[in-house]
Amino acid sequence: MRLTPLDIQNHRFATRWRGLDPMEVESFLQLLAEDYEALLRERDQLADRARALERRVDELSQNEKLLQDTLVTAQTLSEDLKRTAMKESEVMVSQAEVKAEKVLDAAHRRAAKLAEDIRTMRQLRSRLAAALRQTIETHLALLDTLSSGGSEEAEAEKVAYLTRPKGP
Repeated sequence: MRLTPLDIQNHRFATRWRGLDPMEVESFLQLLAEDYEALLRERDQLADRARALERRVDELSQNEKLLQDTLVTAQTLSEDLKRTAMKESEVMVSQAEVKAEKVLDAAHRRAAKLAEDIRTMRQLRSRLAAALRQTIETHLALLDTLSSGGSEEAEAEKVAYLTRPKGP
């Protein structure tokens, strides 16, 4: 059975002949009760503090678990973001390469068309130069005929020759 400070204070010893000094016993019991009461209070305070610290340890353990879970989630998310960014960059590079190839192909087609246009223009220039030369020669021949004053028959032949349709 546990003793309380009140039990110690209220306890009475039996008296006998030549027994203990009652005053000394009473003062000793009073001191003992006070010390015992102080120890019980201190024990209760320490028990309360221990419970509070245990609750705090539990809270911190839960927070630590939450932080660890958050860290793992953040690391996973970070890795996912890196993978996604790498895939997106690869797609962007691929798209840029395809676009560049299309631009180059269009430039090559344009250059080929321009080269063909240049070749066609040169042929046209050659034909125009030949036609102009022929026209000039015809006019010169007419001038020669007119200035020489030849026969009408020769002039008619020259005009017929000069005005006849030309082949390619």
